[in-house]
Amino acid sequence: MLSLIGKRAIVTGGASGIGLAISRAFAAAGADVALVDLNAEKAEEAAAAIAGTGANSVFGFGCDVSDAASVEQCLAAVHARMGVANVVVNCAGIAHVGSLATTEPGDFERLFAVNVRGTYLVMRAALGPMVEAGGGVILNMASIAATSGLADRFAYSMTKGAVRSMTLSVAKDYVAQGIRCNCISPARVRTAFVDGFLAKNYPGREEEKAKELAASQPVGRMGTPEEIATLALYLCSDEASFVTGSDYVIDGGFLNIR
Repeated sequence: MLSLIGKRAIVTGGASGIGLAISRAFAAAGADVALVDLNAEKAEEAAAAIAGTGANSVFGFGCDVSDAASVEQCLAAVHARMGVANVVVNCAGIAHVGSLATTEPGDFERLFAVNVRGTYLVMRAALGPMVEAGGGVILNMASIAATSGLADRFAYSMTKGAVRSMTLSVAKDYVAQGIRCNCISPARVRTAFVDGFLAKNYPGREEEKAKELAASQPVGRMGTPEEIATLALYLCSDEASFVTGSDYVIDGGFLNIR
């Protein structure tokens, strides 16, 4: 059994989708968990629901990960409430449909602000206290888009490539200080986020596009948030103490056997 007993975890984007599934899995494995989300009320409600299952301490916090002051204030509040985090998972992110020609500068900057700058700010704010406390684990959410050419995902792919590169850099620079840093690269995962994405970008064609996304994985379906959470649980547990600087693909065969 994988265990996070004695761990204190921060999960950004923790109030929905993959982040929520990871928060649930971590709490069930014995960790104290801080769910961090742009929507503070939603984060607090999700935390209360998880805590109501009899798990360890679970808290919700509001934070705009793209804003340095917001991140610093949030992590200070988390550490004051439950102690220094020794596990940080960066799940907060947004998507975008568009090629180079159709991606406006504002779209590009918005994607960069949340997906790249947000991951950087959270890692940077968490790193010092984590090192001082003796080490820990940072896990970032990348994507197969980082290493595979996907149509109309120009800005999104850029951000996930940056997340992957930052992960490798942090793993290299801080391995001697007891920091393990990895990332997960999922293919398509069916979440409420994906449903909203389909509704916004393909109105009236949601199920048609959902079937196309499912069919692009050789296993014939999209992944589930719980499947990603299980991998995250392993990578953040002591059982994965020999794993750092790795990009773990979980894609239903998308990259290698389609």
